[in-house]
Amino acid sequence: MLKQRVITALVLLAVLLPALFYPSPVPFFALALLMVGAGGWEWGRLNALGQTASLGLSALCMGASALAWYGGLLEKPLPVLWAVSGAAWVLAGAWLLRAGVAGWPRIPRALRIAGGLVALWLAWLAIARARVLGIEFLLSVLVLVWVADVFAYFAGRALGGRFSRSRLAPSISPGKSWEGVWGGLAGVVLLALAWLAWGGDSLYRQLSQHHGLALTLLAVVFLGAMSVVGDLVESLIKRSAGVKDSSGLLPGHGGVLDRVDALLPALPLAMMLVSL
Repeated sequence: MLKQRVITALVLLAVLLPALFYPSPVPFFALALLMVGAGGWEWGRLNALGQTASLGLSALCMGASALAWYGGLLEKPLPVLWAVSGAAWVLAGAWLLRAGVAGWPRIPRALRIAGGLVALWLAWLAIARARVLGIEFLLSVLVLVWVADVFAYFAGRALGGRFSRSRLAPSISPGKSWEGVWGGLAGVVLLALAWLAWGGDSLYRQLSQHHGLALTLLAVVFLGAMSVVGDLVESLIKRSAGVKDSSGLLPGHGGVLDRVDALLPALPLAMMLVSL
């Protein structure tokens, strides 16, 4: 399993890095389109759609994203869109986690499918817009989510259960602990401070220039917390569907949604914060 995970990760990096650092953003936009299409197909399967309908949802995700690209939305700040999408993620995420696994099937399937389509479209639009703002800006958002995940994993392994007797969400993801969450949030604060000290045109620099250091650190803690929400929401949906992974598209890693679940809320929220 480890060998398979490493091979898949190397292949993904071999495709992602050249597209990301290419002088023109077009290859990265196209690669992100393929990823969102795969995510749409997985979303259909998680919501009990057949193969044909799931492929149709994939095409719809890609088509909506391509239309936004063609319509020039990537060149616009869109503060109202990001504010609305950010508020929707906070409210919907809180409601879904409160309702739990049993609450997901009670939502009409058409609403679930539409919600997933909108979330994927917003994620594509946010990651493409972040690439327009700069490679370093985009990396600063991606690395924040990855650092939150890595620090949470190691903090949870080392300290899980030592300071809090209750688990984070035992009915959704029994392995996650509060100590892991605190470790992940500490990691993103350290990341922001280190990136600010180093310089560069990052998310943290833009936030600190407009809002100061204290609000910048509060913002990155908020983004780190919402990345956990994205992870838990996808776990909730998979548990409701009775599957371990969203698909087997990425051997050793599961599916595309398994790899981008934490990014789905974090990307639009990062765009919301810099557009305020």
